[in-house]
Amino acid sequence: MGFYRQPGFLTPAECLAVRWAMDRGVVEQAEVLAAGIQGDTGVRLATLVEPDPDVVRDVEARLETCREPVAAALGMAVADREGPGFIRYPAGGFYRAHRDRGDDSAWEGAARRAVALVVFLNDGRDGGSAGEFDGGVLRLFLSDARVDIVPAAGLLVAFPAEVLHEVTDVRGGTRDTIVDWLYAVS
Repeated sequence: MGFYRQPGFLTPAECLAVRWAMDRGVVEQAEVLAAGIQGDTGVRLATLVEPDPDVVRDVEARLETCREPVAAALGMAVADREGPGFIRYPAGGFYRAHRDRGDDSAWEGAARRAVALVVFLNDGRDGGSAGEFDGGVLRLFLSDARVDIVPAAGLLVAFPAEVLHEVTDVRGGTRDTIVDWLYAVS
């Protein structure tokens, strides 16, 4: 079981435009799916941001372009997308190890998730490299290896939704991402 990377999925200007829209968006605590949908800051410390509808529409259109390359790279048949989420991790933010696919009557779509999509909107720094935030690595626990992906603005990463993964602690700055899921063919 592997993963897919597409550097430059969004341009630096597109990333900045989405981040500015997030700055002006409606903010709420990001939740987890565990015996219902709930806030649990011991598992996830992040906010969900709802930007302007025009930005959401533009992101939707762009995410549609990755469906076929992602499905081909992962060798999976996929159907429709769930829809983008805009996630902001502040300093101290994290998301402990979890899977994006699950069975819970509070969110029936989670059982249909086949592929998780993450698009980074800003650069992380790791080991002293330049970046806007420290930490916030996307860590994938694949069957044969642990893979750490340092966020880079515009990078799209896709992986099977049942893969255990986490966002490590953001030690400084703010980490912004777009997430979405491709559903399995019914």
